[in-house]
Amino acid sequence: MPEPDGNFKRLPTTVSDMELGYVPLGRTGLQVSELAFGTWRFGRKTDQDSIEIPEERAYELLDAYEEAGGRFIDTADIYGDGDSERWIGNWLAQRDRSEYVIASKVYWPTREDNPNFSGLSRTHVRRQVDAILDRLGTDYLDVLYIHRWDDATPAEQLMRTLNGVVEDGKVNFLGASTHVPDAWHIAKANEIAERYGFEPFTVSQPRYNLVNREVEDTYLDMCADYGIELVPWSPLGQGVLTGKYSREDMPEDSTASEDEGWEEYYLTEENFQVVDEVRAVAEEVDATPAQVSLAWLMHHQSVAAPIVGARTVDQLEENLGAATVELSGEQFERLAEAKASPLEGI
Repeated sequence: MPEPDGNFKRLPTTVSDMELGYVPLGRTGLQVSELAFGTWRFGRKTDQDSIEIPEERAYELLDAYEEAGGRFIDTADIYGDGDSERWIGNWLAQRDRSEYVIASKVYWPTREDNPNFSGLSRTHVRRQVDAILDRLGTDYLDVLYIHRWDDATPAEQLMRTLNGVVEDGKVNFLGASTHVPDAWHIAKANEIAERYGFEPFTVSQPRYNLVNREVEDTYLDMCADYGIELVPWSPLGQGVLTGKYSREDMPEDSTASEDEGWEEYYLTEENFQVVDEVRAVAEEVDATPAQVSLAWLMHHQSVAAPIVGARTVDQLEENLGAATVELSGEQFERLAEAKASPLEGI
């Protein structure tokens, strides 16, 4: 049996009889649930002008996550035009805020009629942090992410502004979310933070899963060098890694029917070879393909907690079941090798 590569880690032992255990969030000193709950669908308007997850179902999902031991909730100022944060705030108002780790994000436009209501300028960041706290009904955020990098804002100004909201007690730790891995931007920002004694980025939220492997180019190495822990979004590859798609059949209500170009990007022979391996491992460990795909990230040494989302309580409970799946080093490596890394051949 081959030895696992250097990216493999054993899962932590749960601290209670609840499903989810706790893991360290990098160098923050925080302990977080090993699966974060993403709320980007809360209040989201579909192309058919309906609400993808309405308020009452949002509370049901939050309840189910809490009942499984979940205490790490991810949102953003633009999710549901602020409704995601408002509903989380309403839900938190009935609970002890200190038991939860809450993360939000800032960058995208919050008004279309004024360019100063977007980006990472000092004006927008400070205004949005106050608005986020108001909607959440709390006086601090555990983690504030920049939702994307802003080329229009100098890196030194950005880090000075972010350091300011930390010093004001409004934010405890800083993170960076990204779609295209931009290692040099984050490295530059953290070098500036070190030079001036500012709070650095200690958490990163990139897209990472068994079919989207771009971060393996230079981003993971950068994160390791700066002690940055990953909280990946899209851990199921936009649904491909759930195993519900096949080479022959497409569910009528699939994501492919909603997003232009999705099918051509995700439903490739290369990705189906990954799904084949995921299904094989799922049979070996008596789990679903979604649970195995999440477990692979949970066993990755660079990852603190993948972000799971769901439209229904049943979907959420299936995803949270990944916490009970233990992969061997050999299984971890088979999954990793099912698709070539961006570094292969370099």
